[in-house]
Amino acid sequence: MKQLQFEYRGAEPFRRELQKVAQWCRNMMHSDVVFDIYGQTLSYADVNEVSGIIREVMPNALYRGCSSNGNIFEGRMAKTPISVACTVYEYPGTKVEMIQLHMDTDTEKSAVEKLRKFVEENPWVKAIEMLITIRGMSMTSLCNDLSTLREDIKIFGGGAFAPDFNENAAYVFSNAGECSDNAAVFMMIGGEDLHIHTTHITGWKPLGRELLVTRSEGSTIYELDHRPAYETYYKYLHIKNDENFFTNTLEFPFFYEHNGMNILRAPVSSNPDGSLTMTADVEQDVKARIAYGDPWTILNEVSAGGQSLAKHQPEVIHIYSCAARHTFWGNEIGKETLPFQSIAPTSGFYTSGEFLRTGGTVNQHNVTLVVAAFREGDVLENNSRAFEMQTERMSGKVSMINRLATFIDAATEELEKANRKLEEMAIHDGLTGLFNRAEIQRRITAALGEEGAVSLIMLDADDFKHVNDTYGHSVGDDVLKMLSRLITDNCTGFCAEAGRWGGEEFMILLRGECALHEDELAEKLRVAFETAEIPVAGRQTISLGTARAKDGESSDSLCMRVDNALYKAKRTGKNKVVSADK
Repeated sequence: MKQLQFEYRGAEPFRRELQKVAQWCRNMMHSDVVFDIYGQTLSYADVNEVSGIIREVMPNALYRGCSSNGNIFEGRMAKTPISVACTVYEYPGTKVEMIQLHMDTDTEKSAVEKLRKFVEENPWVKAIEMLITIRGMSMTSLCNDLSTLREDIKIFGGGAFAPDFNENAAYVFSNAGECSDNAAVFMMIGGEDLHIHTTHITGWKPLGRELLVTRSEGSTIYELDHRPAYETYYKYLHIKNDENFFTNTLEFPFFYEHNGMNILRAPVSSNPDGSLTMTADVEQDVKARIAYGDPWTILNEVSAGGQSLAKHQPEVIHIYSCAARHTFWGNEIGKETLPFQSIAPTSGFYTSGEFLRTGGTVNQHNVTLVVAAFREGDVLENNSRAFEMQTERMSGKVSMINRLATFIDAATEELEKANRKLEEMAIHDGLTGLFNRAEIQRRITAALGEEGAVSLIMLDADDFKHVNDTYGHSVGDDVLKMLSRLITDNCTGFCAEAGRWGGEEFMILLRGECALHEDELAEKLRVAFETAEIPVAGRQTISLGTARAKDGESSDSLCMRVDNALYKAKRTGKNKVVSADK
């Protein structure tokens, strides 16, 4: 496999270069030739000019292409609006076919069925590489349907885009169809000697707190934390709901888990009602965070991905990179793409969305780098090219971003830790560590609203005032701490939750099967405390009451009954268990 790349500088220079390629291919015993044409232009005339020269000089060659937000030429940003990569497959067993299909919401399923029929009739297919127009169309259904294709087929590609973020127009084309703004080009590639390895790289890190998607439908998020979704971007980033919203939010996608992996989703637009239209469906009730690019993380992931791909000795590399990454890096965009050129000729374009099959599932990505590495033939010993990546020093905007991202990460972690501590303090008793009265009472009420048995154990330290008066309140606190530890230890094995009811009184909630053994647990606690030796205070005792909830009983009624049982235990001699139900 060989690849030649051209920056298009006019019809005649390109025709002369192609004549050389054609002569070289004629001297080979076998070769399939595929041209990838990426245009940072929306001119159909330019497309027709380039493809017309290919048909003229190499009529048997296949070609495909699309409009882009920028082209990757020899691993760097191309200097010309149009770039062309010519790949020559040298092994006779390698097969390539091009299929172009109309693609919109109404035709998506029929298009996938045509692909399914093709791969079933052609077992040689190892991969499907696609170019697709996606603006104004949710890709969720397409991704789900593509995931049902034969499990061994790799699927990857990118969405056509325009040079201007605010321009909706985009097109794809191929030798199998006309230039179209509602289509997908599928390159079917395979053969016993062809090997393809894929990976994806993000490097975007979640910043700030989690946001709950409280209302969504398809690709529209209506509410985050029960507030209009747009408010999140205005509150935290001061991005206005105007014609520049899409451009301004490209670098700030949502970060959440989808199909078992972390996915980034970018908003396409903010609507008058405050909802956000996303590039793909986002499920309700998922937890998402706003993310931002961390340069060090990005380059570390690039290094790891590049070193892994280098082991497979690729001969050609295709990159589909999100336009948001182009915006993020600016003039330094080559930092993440040029290193791949060190192991194989690297080409690609900046997309409106990236696609990759991972673990059997096809996912649409945003703000992501999808990399596909190709090789014909077996891996040769001691023939790997090292993945070369210089240790980078960040400068300007990128350096500032790194520092701000680190600061926000640290501040967020500290804030979340403080919030967790406050949440714990809000429901726990400071002295004993058990639930406080409000929380155990809330849990009792909730348990009574669920199916299954419920019972309570209420206990009280006997003669506790005498302990405080004789030994002091610090020793009294030690008695309560010892009692709390025994409650925690002895509740192990029971479906029990314990709380401090007030002073020296404690309440234990049991649910389900465990609720049928409340007297057994109560007696176990009584014996354990009676035999415990407490420093200074010596041995002490407790009295306990138990009550099992009746059908339809309220929490107030149940708590009153168990309190009466405890009072009876205290009144009739202490250091005993009394059941309200006996």
